[in-house]
Amino acid sequence: MPGKNFALRSTPQETAAVADAAVGDLARRLTEHLLEAPPRQGSPDDPGPALALLHVLDHLQQATERLQREAAVTAAQAGAGYPQIGAACGMTRQGARRRWPGLFHHSPEKPTEHPMMTTPARPFDVLLVEDDVADAMLIEEALSARGARNLVQVTDGVAALEHLRTPGTARPDLIVLDLNMPRMNGRELLKVLKNDEDLHTIPVVVLTTSTAPDDVTGAYSSHANAYVTKPVNLEEFEQAVQSIDAFYLDTAARPRP
Repeated sequence: MPGKNFALRSTPQETAAVADAAVGDLARRLTEHLLEAPPRQGSPDDPGPALALLHVLDHLQQATERLQREAAVTAAQAGAGYPQIGAACGMTRQGARRRWPGLFHHSPEKPTEHPMMTTPARPFDVLLVEDDVADAMLIEEALSARGARNLVQVTDGVAALEHLRTPGTARPDLIVLDLNMPRMNGRELLKVLKNDEDLHTIPVVVLTTSTAPDDVTGAYSSHANAYVTKPVNLEEFEQAVQSIDAFYLDTAARPRP
């Protein structure tokens, strides 16, 4: 894979020392250039020179962040994925995605993290029924990394039914359902969905923190298509969501509306 590895002739500590020295020297020279008068040395009671240096360092930091973004975009266009981009900055794939979202737009003009994945004729529609904001964001990130997805999130079963029964609403290709929610929980919604003549063929995957045997048995008794327990580890959580997406949207045949 292009950009999979890169090598530096120094350790991270040596690279940091060289970078600190170079940035420090640049900041001092910029400060001297920008000040109306040369900074006075040996004035412990005058904060002016230190404040000027701090001002310049702040702008250098902003410039570095802009340049890092540009380098991340360039790396992505050359074929690197979030794992490689994150590793170059000493962070995880999730950290890189949070820091530089939107590097992969999954269009024919720009590369994706999964270049071998076929692009569907239309974006898949996914209804996420989830009231936890943090989990919803993780699920959205994991799905967006798989390809073109129109994701609609609602926070309980009542809102889900209102969305599904609104005239003109796109029929979801997949429903990802949490169990524990206010008003109408996932157990109640699942029963309604699977007894609805218009909605019962939509694949429903329960994605929840519960490992209770009664919840697992109850979900399958109500004809859930799958039951997945949310992993605690972030990377495993992402992999679980992408596995659901890969099977139901890439592998399994879907019923026609």
